[in-house]
Amino acid sequence: MSGGAGAPVLALNAGSSSLKFGLYLVDAGGARVLVSGAAQTGAGRGVFDARDADGNALRCDAGPIDTPHDAIERIAALLSAQSLPAPVAVGHRIVHGGPHCRDHTLIDTKVMQHLQAASVFAPLHVPPALALVQCAQQRFEGAAQVACLDTAFHAGMPEVARTLAIPRELRDRGIERYGFHGLSCESIVRQLDENVPRRLVIAHLGHGASVTAVADGRSIDTSMGLTPSGGVIMSTRCGDIDPGVLVYLVRECGFDAARLETLIDRSSGLIGISGISGDMRELHAAAPGSEDARLAIAMFCYSVRKQIGAMAAALGGLDMLVFTGGIGENDASARAAILEGLGGLRAGASARVMPSQEDERIAWHSAHLTSAGTVGQTR
Repeated sequence: MSGGAGAPVLALNAGSSSLKFGLYLVDAGGARVLVSGAAQTGAGRGVFDARDADGNALRCDAGPIDTPHDAIERIAALLSAQSLPAPVAVGHRIVHGGPHCRDHTLIDTKVMQHLQAASVFAPLHVPPALALVQCAQQRFEGAAQVACLDTAFHAGMPEVARTLAIPRELRDRGIERYGFHGLSCESIVRQLDENVPRRLVIAHLGHGASVTAVADGRSIDTSMGLTPSGGVIMSTRCGDIDPGVLVYLVRECGFDAARLETLIDRSSGLIGISGISGDMRELHAAAPGSEDARLAIAMFCYSVRKQIGAMAAALGGLDMLVFTGGIGENDASARAAILEGLGGLRAGASARVMPSQEDERIAWHSAHLTSAGTVGQTR
């Protein structure tokens, strides 16, 4: 398989137990995928699949994928077997850059320290991604390693949206609204190109979900805050919750920080409401015979609808609403339920479904940072 012209860049998009990847050729015209796939890690049960540029499945060697190291080795073997060029850069989706990393950047020792410190803000997401960085540094020696931050798209939010209503001494510790799903939002703006409306709301709905207000291509507000746990109801995350609930649980039920974290991030949201699953597909299947499943679906749609209304208010109106993410792109009934309640807010506004292209954005930024030689863009 021939790579052709352009800089080969490997994009890695890590979750807590899964990894999406793609090898792209990046030139002035954009990023073109050569091969893509996903690796699911787990002791004795990991799976790996890959597809070529036309979406055709590629045969891959069977074998366990127990660790991030195993996943990286399998990706490297795939590139070799397909006679693809070695990457000159490896781009990593990093959910949270913390207060010191505000923009996409080449990873050096100082940046790595800042990202490790930011792990406290997103403990489900950042540690697995940083473990992958270390594996990629060893396997693709000589390739630049690039941190592509989900928070970067929101870094220019106005102070009135970014600042939390807490004392200054706490705000000085970097406790503020950061916003997430930034690479996804940026990919939507990129796809719309010159047709980006003045007042755009992006609903990224998946296992994690957020709603973002975009004015003239720039984020001005978003539903997630300091961490990816806030905002709308999600698969296993509660979203916004009365802080008095947490105080009550500490004072009256003996919850500590670890137990609160488990409640907020792993056992609430759709799975907490339904008692069945955090997967909307499974909830739809269960809904005919389960009142709790129906309630979970209705609460999710209601939560998203309220945030869309809030973001439209922040924009002073709405010209376009874009649905993206796994639920946003594939769950027509959820989209219909969300739109049904928006009523007159949508007068004159269009609604679209668009794919999230996070990996393409990772490849693009990684190639351009590598060619520019910009190391450690922190503040």
